[in-house]
Amino acid sequence: MHNIAVIGAGKIGSTIATLLAQTGDYHVTLIDKAEGQFIGLPAHPAIEFRVLEIEKAVELDAALAGKFAVLSAAPFHLTTRIAEAASRAGCHYLDLTEDVASTRVVKALAASAKTAFIPQCGLAPGFISIVAHDLARRFDTLDSVRMRVGALPQYPSNALNYNLTWSTDGVINEYCEPCEAIVDGELVDVPALEEREEFSFDGVTYEAFNTSGGLGTLCETLKGKVRTLNYRTIRYPGHAAIMKALLNDLGLRDRRHILKEILENAVPGTLQDVVVIFVTVSGRRNGRLIQETYANKVYARKVGGEMMSAIQITTASAICAVLDMLVEGKLPHEGFIRQEDIALDDFLANRFGRAYAVEEGLRSVA
Repeated sequence: MHNIAVIGAGKIGSTIATLLAQTGDYHVTLIDKAEGQFIGLPAHPAIEFRVLEIEKAVELDAALAGKFAVLSAAPFHLTTRIAEAASRAGCHYLDLTEDVASTRVVKALAASAKTAFIPQCGLAPGFISIVAHDLARRFDTLDSVRMRVGALPQYPSNALNYNLTWSTDGVINEYCEPCEAIVDGELVDVPALEEREEFSFDGVTYEAFNTSGGLGTLCETLKGKVRTLNYRTIRYPGHAAIMKALLNDLGLRDRRHILKEILENAVPGTLQDVVVIFVTVSGRRNGRLIQETYANKVYARKVGGEMMSAIQITTASAICAVLDMLVEGKLPHEGFIRQEDIALDDFLANRFGRAYAVEEGLRSVA
């Protein structure tokens, strides 16, 4: 049995702990600074709850001593503290962050580490990069890679057409920070909430627009190999316009704590959600211009007798699958590991990765 620390006992962190404990292969120490976060969480003999201030380095180092790995499901601004503690403790490190600056720090730490550092192990960044890279490697030359992901309510009923299913801090951060992209072969930063487009999938119309962090390290990996590479978040039409008004016209971009308070007190959460994944890659194969598309929808459902949202299922399952592959020796045990270094077939064959199973799966369009 492997001893694992999971930091952050919110919706995603508690789901990770539950999924790992239910296998019988992991003992999990679930860590959070607020004891109230543990109220209502189901007891399990393989889960230990621990209250700890992440900012207190000595206490955090002690909590990670002897652990095989630490999985961070904490807010993005704590990412670097946890990664630094993992480096000091000599344990493997995995996280879910979409924050670009934090990932750069993690990469720097990995350069001298004797353990694996695997950031961005969630849905986007995370699984989306695994899919995109798998499609891209099938072409002789690449033209474009377009990645679209959204966690949406199944039954939108407010002006935003949105419910809170993910970290509010994370959502606001990705709506505000610059977004990496490759345009005409050049690596550039593009503004969040811009370049809005509409598309239809299974008869439903969506909008998509630039958000920060979803590409992970793909820009660096595919630079010089592709003409166009971008990532956009999927929402129902009308969402982007309202968020732009809040952030830009009302100035809440510079008062994010106020926007967070507004959203968390006015926009309800829901377990009735759907995760939409849409990746399109085009390029040349044997001289012909070809397009291949991966399209998938994952819905909320019961897991282990507990109802879980689609974003809980996809995000927690992704990082658990990567941990499993690390334990099984399918990933290196040292240095910086990118999501695109992970084989899609191995991921989908994993017991956790099967959460992404889809009947039609990969759709190819010539």
